[in-house]
Amino acid sequence: MSAHAQVDTGQATNAIGGPVASRGGQFSWAMFDWANQPYYTLITTFIFAPYFAATYVGDPTQGQILWGETLGYAGLIIALMSPVLGSIADQTGRRKPWLFVCTLAFCAAVACLWFALPGEGAINPLPIMVAAAAAAVAMEFAVVFNNAMLPSLVSSARMGTLSGAGWGIGYVGGLLALILMLFFLAADRETGLTMLGAPPLFGLDPAMSEADRFAGPMTAIWFALFVIPLFLFTPDAPATGVRPVMAISKGLKQLRRTLSHLGRYRNIALYLLSRMLYFDGLSAIFAFGGIYAAGIFGWEIMTLGLFGIILSIFAAAGAFLGGWLDDKIGSKRTIQISVLGLIVATVGSASIGADTIFFTIPVEPPQPGAAPFSSIGEQIYLVFGILIGISGGPAQAASRTLMARMAPPSMMTEFFGLYALSGKATAFLAPFAIAWATGAFNSQRAGLAVIVVFLVIGFMLLLGVTERREEAISD
Repeated sequence: MSAHAQVDTGQATNAIGGPVASRGGQFSWAMFDWANQPYYTLITTFIFAPYFAATYVGDPTQGQILWGETLGYAGLIIALMSPVLGSIADQTGRRKPWLFVCTLAFCAAVACLWFALPGEGAINPLPIMVAAAAAAVAMEFAVVFNNAMLPSLVSSARMGTLSGAGWGIGYVGGLLALILMLFFLAADRETGLTMLGAPPLFGLDPAMSEADRFAGPMTAIWFALFVIPLFLFTPDAPATGVRPVMAISKGLKQLRRTLSHLGRYRNIALYLLSRMLYFDGLSAIFAFGGIYAAGIFGWEIMTLGLFGIILSIFAAAGAFLGGWLDDKIGSKRTIQISVLGLIVATVGSASIGADTIFFTIPVEPPQPGAAPFSSIGEQIYLVFGILIGISGGPAQAASRTLMARMAPPSMMTEFFGLYALSGKATAFLAPFAIAWATGAFNSQRAGLAVIVVFLVIGFMLLLGVTERREEAISD
């Protein structure tokens, strides 16, 4: 029987020495990405974030500043808490109870975005900023526990494929959510009709931006529904019997030991530092790309939705390709190729203005009422957006695979807590830096250009990382 067949039928050994999960268990784990991707697609990238800046706040530049602050404060909380939760979960064994709590918190917070009425952000944006930050925190905590399950599901040789498949399935889920939004929920302000030429479902009023706001409840319902297979069919680690209070104490002690020993895991430490920076840049370009387009081109929900659909198609293809590439050439090389693509795409995106391309070349600005992507600037921005989509999936999928291939098996969740920390320890710096640069120069472009610094430094640090499994170091 082939190695692939062994993995699929549960007869091989997983990456930490136990039996691999069934096909259903593996697929249900990958469905977590399907469940959570509409949050990134609808809320943080293409629909709600641009709406927050341009319509809820009413000023794209000020809105970009406030959105940066929202993500910055959320990132600070995630940076402080993720490794603590990871080490506690290692002590209790099971990850699903933690995932369940995160699910409840996320769904409650993201559903509250419905109350972001147009223009009210100019008066008091704080309640919606708090809800958006709470949703971000809950989702990132859920990702910590989901990522830590990967090594127990498949063999080491197949982790890249499953991780890439998860990201690919996720992007397909995000694409479907965008299609549903664009064809059934979002309506043109002038005609009141969706792209199918029919009134929006549920009587959503375009004049009150109800489709943009409904992205919150829709994301909550989607996540709650599609995370169910993971709880039902994906095997969890056995409970250790350690009580939660004791787990907190032991977990914090273990975390202190891990941090004190991190210098002895120098290869992992360098990787985490590298990932901390390039992932900050990756997250920021996804979080602010739609806001930038809404500001410079005046894109509203219909055009932003089309933009998101196109990018999601290429992102899904990139994630599946990246998973295959990961198993062929290794996680590190896959990440390097992807980050280079992100650097080129981010510089290119920042070079586009309403009436210029490549910083200096004048072009005709978009015309009111024109078809989507009809101006030269919009078309070139779309090309760079596609490159971001192609590069983003492999970078994210290969990053968690590289962590799974490097971490000591007995400390997997704990190191995935540090992995989450590396993705978020300076995540508050990137949004805050974008907010500062946007305000200091009164320019959305200046804010976007900051992202390149994070990507370049992260790429340079990754050059010194060696892809190998580390052994646990005892005291």
